[in-house]
Amino acid sequence: MTGSSGHPLHALTFDIEDWFHMLEVDGLDDPSRWGDMESLVESRTEQILGVLRSHSVRATFFILGWIAERHPALVRRIADDGHEIGSHSFWHRAVYSMDPEEFRRDTLDSIRAIESACGTRPLGYRAPSFSILKGCEWAFDILLECGFAWDASLFPAMRGHGGYPCGDGPHLARSASGAAIPELPLSLMRVFGAGVCFSGGGYMRLSPKAVIDAGFRQMERRGIASVVYLHPRDFAPDCPRVAMPLHRRFKCYVGLDTTAGKLEHLLRTRRFGTCGDVLRNAGFLGPAEGAQT
Repeated sequence: MTGSSGHPLHALTFDIEDWFHMLEVDGLDDPSRWGDMESLVESRTEQILGVLRSHSVRATFFILGWIAERHPALVRRIADDGHEIGSHSFWHRAVYSMDPEEFRRDTLDSIRAIESACGTRPLGYRAPSFSILKGCEWAFDILLECGFAWDASLFPAMRGHGGYPCGDGPHLARSASGAAIPELPLSLMRVFGAGVCFSGGGYMRLSPKAVIDAGFRQMERRGIASVVYLHPRDFAPDCPRVAMPLHRRFKCYVGLDTTAGKLEHLLRTRRFGTCGDVLRNAGFLGPAEGAQT
C-alpha cells in the first residue's frame, strides 16, 4: 500500500531493553547483577517517544519482560501514546540457546509482565538478536500456542546471533508442525548479489545517510516495506563501555551520536507505521486481526 508520495508504509520498531542486555558479553551475562547497573532505558526511551510525538508517528515497541517488570510506568507511557506493544522475550536469551520448554516459560513470563504493566497483551514477537535459526521452527508453534498473531524475528542473512534464509518482505513462515504465522523479517538491500542490512541497530549507525536512503529506495522500487529497528542504547553516546572483542566493540559503540539525526531524517522523508499496519497492508492480517485496543 502506498501513499501520495508513492512510497510504501515502512515499519518503525524499537527493542526496549537496557544497554546491559547485549548477548554473549562477559560481565553482562549474569541477570542477578543487572539491577545494580546504571540504567539508560527510561531516559532514552522517553527521548524516542518525544521524537515520535513531534512527527505524529506510531511505532511498534518490542518490550523485554524484565524491563516491563521493573519499569511498568514506562511501558504504560508507551501504550498510552498509542504505540503497538510486542514482546522481546523476558530474559533476552537467544532462542537457539533454549529448549522448547524454556522458550515457552520465557515467552509466557514476558506476556505476563507486559500485560501487568500496561493492560495490553502483546500480539507480536521479536526474538532477541533475531535468534530464530533453521531448526528452531518449533518456536513458531509455541508463539502461536501463546496467542501471538505475528512474528518479526527473522534476519534473512547470516550474522553473529542469527540468520534465517527467507523471502524479502512480509510472508508466511512455517512452524515445525507446518502451521503458518505472518512474518515481517528484517530488510536487506542487495549489493553485488549479497544481502546487506541498512535500516537498524549498528548497521544503521555505521551507514551514511546516502546508503540508508539507497536501501530504502531499492526496497521501494520493489514495493516492499523496510523495517527499521533501534534500541534505546543506540541513542546514547554516553552508553557505558565494557570489554568485548574489537569487532563487537566497533559495532556496539561507533556512531551512537548519529542515530537521532538519522531517525529524524527518515521521519521527514518517509512514511512509517507499526508492524501490524504493514502486515495488514500486505494482506497477511485481516482488518482487525492483531489489532490492539
